[in-house]
Amino acid sequence: MPGRDAGFMKKLLITIDGPAGAGKTTVSRLLAERLGYRYVDTGALYRGVAYAAGRRGISPDDDAGLSGLLEGLTLSLLPGIGGQRLTADGVDITEAIRTPEISMLASAVSARPAVRAYLLKVQRELGRQKAAVFEGRDMGTVVFPDADAKFFLTAAPEVRAQRRFAEIAAQSGASIEAVQRDMALRDRQDSTRALAPLKAAADAVTIDATALSVAQVVERILAHVHTVMERN
Repeated sequence: MPGRDAGFMKKLLITIDGPAGAGKTTVSRLLAERLGYRYVDTGALYRGVAYAAGRRGISPDDDAGLSGLLEGLTLSLLPGIGGQRLTADGVDITEAIRTPEISMLASAVSARPAVRAYLLKVQRELGRQKAAVFEGRDMGTVVFPDADAKFFLTAAPEVRAQRRFAEIAAQSGASIEAVQRDMALRDRQDSTRALAPLKAAADAVTIDATALSVAQVVERILAHVHTVMERN
């Protein structure tokens, strides 16, 4: 059902990048709802590859093993009750991929050329018809360098750790200290890797969400999106 801002709608492709815990998942979903667009969680795709690799005992630095895995792997993002669902070869793995272990493994496999090439094709096919909000870490820099509107969402490390802890504590039993350590490690891995490092695109609008509510972030993004729509 179209959102209340759908009246402004033109078929734009919007990217929202940023580190874990910055709030980009919630913001991206709400933005897509407001615009009547599709929401695409690209991080889930990398987690799906990581989960499949882990299940088969494939090391994240085993390029040959990963290539073989990807040749027979089918990942699908599907609408479902409570949000988007991810299936791997027809099996719903949505809940299984949301663990600290899979997060770290996803960061590692995302640096492998075979994985990035495989998912680049998947993501670009998903974005071909536009009218979508893509959330990830290199959407505006690598996957969709010509996106109509790009955003980079960040927040102070301690705020991001608290948000992430609230998301995963119930299912993992992790301590806030462990979450902070894992997040700091993933930040280093994502931002220093040679292939598609985490960074804001040169033409992205950067939003520091440390002191902003989700609603305030969404309104700031919408204001810019409406400007782009009017300009186009």
